[in-house]
Amino acid sequence: MDLIVEQTASGWRARYGARAFRCAIGRSALIAAEEKQEGDGATPIGRWSMLRVLYRPDRIQNIETELPLTEITAHDGWCDAPEDPSYNQQVTLPYEASHEKLLRDDQLYDAIVVLSHNSNPVVPGLGSAIFLHVARENYEPTEGCVALQREDLLYVLQDVDSNSAVLIAPPET
Repeated sequence: MDLIVEQTASGWRARYGARAFRCAIGRSALIAAEEKQEGDGATPIGRWSMLRVLYRPDRIQNIETELPLTEITAHDGWCDAPEDPSYNQQVTLPYEASHEKLLRDDQLYDAIVVLSHNSNPVVPGLGSAIFLHVARENYEPTEGCVALQREDLLYVLQDVDSNSAVLIAPPET
């Protein structure tokens, strides 16, 4: 089953089966996947497979999911430098090229679902680190990811499998 992200009259929501959750998307709203650019703050329209889950074992224990699970450590990063051979891939820190640290002080990356956007093949500059992750308390926009309240994310994770995806729907015209 897919997590369907769509705009409603009252804002952004994600539907999973019969349940609907408030969610956040990128600060620049939606963009066609082929027009996505590194750092534009837009969420790419499309159906993105849920590949695996990265999580903070010091903050979340016993995640129930069929997706592969990997603990986040202080040495985990994600390369966001389009010119680097490891662009849009997990890297080991310290790392010379531009990157994000996955072990954050805030709660946003307590659980991260790695999505398939720009992954096979990776195209330099087409966007990196498009994740499904934990939302800020007030659902402030993301840098291009989709974000749910922690409890909602954990609810979805307990039911997904290797065929599940995040479907980011274009606005209805």
